Amino acid sequence: MSKSTTQVPPLMERLDTAMSEPTARPWLTRWSVVALLVLGTAGLFALPLAFGRAPGVSDYFPWFVANFHRFLVVHVDYSFVVFFLAIFAIVAHISAYRLSNGQPRFLVLEYLAFRATVVAVAGMFIPVFIMPEGEPIMSNYVPVLTSPLFYLSLLVLAGAMALMAILVLSCLWGRPQKDLDSHSFGIDMISLTGIAASLIYLLAFAYFLYAWALLDPYLIEGQPISHQFNEELFWAGGHVLQFLNVALLIGAWYAVASAVLGRAPFNPMAAVAGIVIVTVSAFVTPLFFSLYEVFSAGWLLAFTNMQYAFAPVGLIVALPLIKAVLGASDKPWKNPGYVALILSPVVFGIGGVMGLFVDGQDTRTPAHYHGMIAGITLAFMALFYTVILPLLKRPITWPRMSLTSVWLFGVGQALASTGLFIAGGHGAARKVAGAEQGLTAFSAKLGMGLNGGAGLLAIIGGAMFVWVCATALIGKRRDV
Repeated sequence: MSKSTTQVPPLMERLDTAMSEPTARPWLTRWSVVALLVLGTAGLFALPLAFGRAPGVSDYFPWFVANFHRFLVVHVDYSFVVFFLAIFAIVAHISAYRLSNGQPRFLVLEYLAFRATVVAVAGMFIPVFIMPEGEPIMSNYVPVLTSPLFYLSLLVLAGAMALMAILVLSCLWGRPQKDLDSHSFGIDMISLTGIAASLIYLLAFAYFLYAWALLDPYLIEGQPISHQFNEELFWAGGHVLQFLNVALLIGAWYAVASAVLGRAPFNPMAAVAGIVIVTVSAFVTPLFFSLYEVFSAGWLLAFTNMQYAFAPVGLIVALPLIKAVLGASDKPWKNPGYVALILSPVVFGIGGVMGLFVDGQDTRTPAHYHGMIAGITLAFMALFYTVILPLLKRPITWPRMSLTSVWLFGVGQALASTGLFIAGGHGAARKVAGAEQGLTAFSAKLGMGLNGGAGLLAIIGGAMFVWVCATALIGKRRDV
């Protein structure tokens, strides 16, 4: 048999083959709509946050300042929790069809997961302004409203994603050896990402349920829901979800680079090693439950210190990625995916470096995580432009706007994070707005002004991204 007949087809060709089944693209479209909807909503709520923090401007928007924390709950949860989990659902969907040769055996799990997600997303929004209920608590990772509906919606969302994880893992069993040998279906980088992400997610889900079981007696006894309650509820699971996000980031980088460059961008074992490190690191954390008392200072710190596991991933994956992209003989600067491949690791790295200087009290902390979140979001934007929309056979109808969206979002978020970092270095308090920020130093005012202006650029870029993807999804399908 000749080499050409045994060669595994390119990544996009394999994914496109898996998506050729009648049920594949409609479900991918549904998940994409949810992702775009929550990201667009998060962007809308970012506007009052920017105005509420900008010195001088906040005085003209007292309603924004008065409702700052309610806006912040929606913005963080939709942009950081729900949007990232929607991307997980998309990767899980593609992985399930790829691993099963287009025939997932338990598609009912996705049916239930999608409908539960829609209900959860609506349920999280209702107590914010439609039927105001509960007080905002700015806990780490998952800020909340002390509303039964809000907590129930989070639980429904968590359960929905658990169903998607189970769907992926169920596709690993019962695969005929002859199909594996012929590469009819198998494990590629997207599938590996889906498998690793599913394992990590189920671990985080177990942590959430375990923490709730430990804390529930306090609610039964009539104890009020406090900031500490939510910190303990989301601490372990929230930290593990960051490993999920980084696993998705690695898969997105590799898939986008493969699509943009038309070949394997770098040694795939580098990406495999990165995903393995992230997965193994996540599954080290169960040891903390035997080494420390749950919710003790040592237990909390142990999870915090796991952030250092992300550093090797940057060295192993990000550096070869940048080298491959910048070293390409044909540099497609008009391709939004190509630009995102440059901006994403840079912005992610800026956020990582800022993390070395945080103390948890001032705006250097949000500067750190805004940079890292923006780096991941850029990769997911590129995933839409270069992988998801092509798989759906939906051409981009606004190519210039798609390119502009990446530049505005990437540069805007980098400058906004820098502004937060400068202001925090001069005492600006985090999670507050208006006069509560304590912007007495000129540098602090300058930093928050930069954050507001650059944040507006990022919001415009995000809005353009949603518009480009929405018009592509609404537009005419092209099968060639």
